[in-house]
Amino acid sequence: AASKLEVSMPAAVEVEIGGTARIECNFYIPGNGSYTSINWSYIDRNNRVRLYHITGDEILEEDTDYKGRLSVGEEDKALSIRRVTMQDAKTFVCQVRAGSHGTGENRTELRVYKIPETPEITANSGGISVQSSEVPQIAQCVSRNAFPAPNITWHKNEEQLEESRDVKITFTRTRESSGLYTVASSLFAHVTREDRNSRYYCTVHYWLRGQRRAAESRRVNVTVFYPAEHVKLEVMPASALVKEGDDVKLVCEADGNPAPVFSFYKRELEDNWQDLSSLADTTSGVLNLHDVNKSSSGLYRCQALDLDDMRQLEKDVELVVNYIEGVHVEMEPSSPLQEGDSVRLSCDAYSPVALDYQWRDEKGRKIADGNQLVLSNLTFETSSNFSCKVMAPSVPGLEQSKQVAVAVQGKPRIVAISSPLYVQQDEVVNLTCKAIAFPRPSFHWSVNGTAHEYVDNRHVSSNLTVRVNHNLLRAGAMCRVSNTLGVIEEHIQLLDQKTPESKGVIIVAIIVCILVVAVLGSVVYFLHKKGKIPCGRAGKQDITKPEARKDKIVVDVKSDKLSEEAGLLQGANGEKRPAADQVGPSVGRCP
Repeated sequence: AASKLEVSMPAAVEVEIGGTARIECNFYIPGNGSYTSINWSYIDRNNRVRLYHITGDEILEEDTDYKGRLSVGEEDKALSIRRVTMQDAKTFVCQVRAGSHGTGENRTELRVYKIPETPEITANSGGISVQSSEVPQIAQCVSRNAFPAPNITWHKNEEQLEESRDVKITFTRTRESSGLYTVASSLFAHVTREDRNSRYYCTVHYWLRGQRRAAESRRVNVTVFYPAEHVKLEVMPASALVKEGDDVKLVCEADGNPAPVFSFYKRELEDNWQDLSSLADTTSGVLNLHDVNKSSSGLYRCQALDLDDMRQLEKDVELVVNYIEGVHVEMEPSSPLQEGDSVRLSCDAYSPVALDYQWRDEKGRKIADGNQLVLSNLTFETSSNFSCKVMAPSVPGLEQSKQVAVAVQGKPRIVAISSPLYVQQDEVVNLTCKAIAFPRPSFHWSVNGTAHEYVDNRHVSSNLTVRVNHNLLRAGAMCRVSNTLGVIEEHIQLLDQKTPESKGVIIVAIIVCILVVAVLGSVVYFLHKKGKIPCGRAGKQDITKPEARKDKIVVDVKSDKLSEEAGLLQGANGEKRPAADQVGPSVGRCP
């Protein structure tokens, strides 16, 4: 245990401006004695200014600038200062008196701080040339409202910059009316073309509670001007895929900043160059060629002129426009074709790239690959337009087609005729005759009427409109078809068709006869049941075997109606009668 009075206090207390500072005063009195008095004071220019005098239960606050902002703890007698300002950054003393144990004291330094605002960085907006003779300004950094004044450092791509022959850094510190500090710094440095992608930022450094703290600004990039070293000239789309009819761009790019002025040329005969700059955007370096053809092929040149040092760079590119020309089809034999003949079609074309051939019919359906097509056993139906499609597999979309007509000649052949034709007297009807032939045939009718012809590919139809009369019904009509190779004719038979009214009369008569037979059968059956008709073998014989007479015509009528009538003769109880009972009227049966 200590043998004398001891007072312990923290060496320093830090508090942010506007906050509350609490300074503790801990003391030890031997033998658990009590203090006589405690005095709180601060040091101002080597003089002590008392703030509090404490004796027992009495606390006396002195009349100072701190009045109204101070308080003392009831138990530990710690000093609290509210609404701390920068002027409160002083040394505070706690003095304890304990009678015979003497007097002891200690002191604490009150440190006041204000965290600086995040630094604001402003980059050079005008651009910097790598050829600048002076060290140009890169950016400026400002941080406000700090206490005490902080420091500023500069960084490029995470690397801290130090002052050197190529790097200059300025720093200013300004105390505002509020007592807070504003610090500013400017960075000056030479740049290279690689700095076009560099990121610059500044960092504000300050102390807080005994530790070094930092706040970084945002990253900025500056515009760097540098001359071009390389030029690139490209064909878009790629030259290997350019075909006739395409729109092509020649894009010229240089690695300088700002971009140079571009000019375009095309080599003509005898190494003469045609100026195409009027067709180009000389600022962006794009030459547009519309609807190119094979004459657009050739060597193109781009020239880039740097306006800073007037240095000129150039680049050439070869433009190849792919094309197909001279597509033709040969037919062997070339003489007129007859039915049953064979023919060979050969297709050929020229292109600087490999070609594929394909044959299609007149409906566009693929029928064969290769540059030859053989058609055997030709018929009229084979006659058609065939097309040879020529394609360049290596150049998508590059293709051409050529059509050829294969005409098969022959005499007419009638393929459809409206015979027999059911007609009525005085009716107006159409007689139709359809034939196939080449050359186109002509139609002749044996009767007079109004004729119309219709052509469907190789088929020709003739429709004759006539009024039916007795002679037409008797003789019919003859269709005659002919061309330079032959003649064919066919007869159209006309048949008289009964009117619907006569058909109706016949049907009604048949129905009436059936009903009469049914009624007679019922009457005979009823008389038989009443005994009006004698039964026995003789009676049966009379009915079933009447005497034959030579002047009578016997008609044997068989009908499926018998089974239906038999069904009507069932008993009332729903049971079927024997077959002999159902065949009326009472043939050889007695009750």
